[in-house]
Amino acid sequence: MIEVIQDARKHLDAVTLLTAAKERVPSIDRATVYRTIDLLKRLGLIDELDLMHLEGEKHFYEVKSRKDHIHLACFHCGRIEEFSAPLFERLKQEINQEARFRVRVARMEVGGTCSTCAEQATALEGEKGKSRAASSS
Repeated sequence: MIEVIQDARKHLDAVTLLTAAKERVPSIDRATVYRTIDLLKRLGLIDELDLMHLEGEKHFYEVKSRKDHIHLACFHCGRIEEFSAPLFERLKQEINQEARFRVRVARMEVGGTCSTCAEQATALEGEKGKSRAASSS
């Protein structure tokens, strides 16, 4: 099961995870998948994410990594990108020093518009502007 999550090109929800697991082990059932997800979460091997609830109340899963990262969620196309930056690591260090709080897990989600959707919106606005200029001439 963890291999299915690890090999995925995107974050998987439980239903998609079940479908992918069935491709590898056709006899696997829904209950086994859900129990395994629960076990992997308890063991700290996977993280459960809500990813800005872009798809309702669905939860998604990813293999826990050694390096924390930020999830960037596009409200237009639903794409999820992972982003890491030294500033995020420095923020965790500052929390540790200033608040005397040992950070074990840091999760952050940022919602907005991805570069592809932003470029499409800009191009669309440019076309609208050209149409308005042509019709007013």
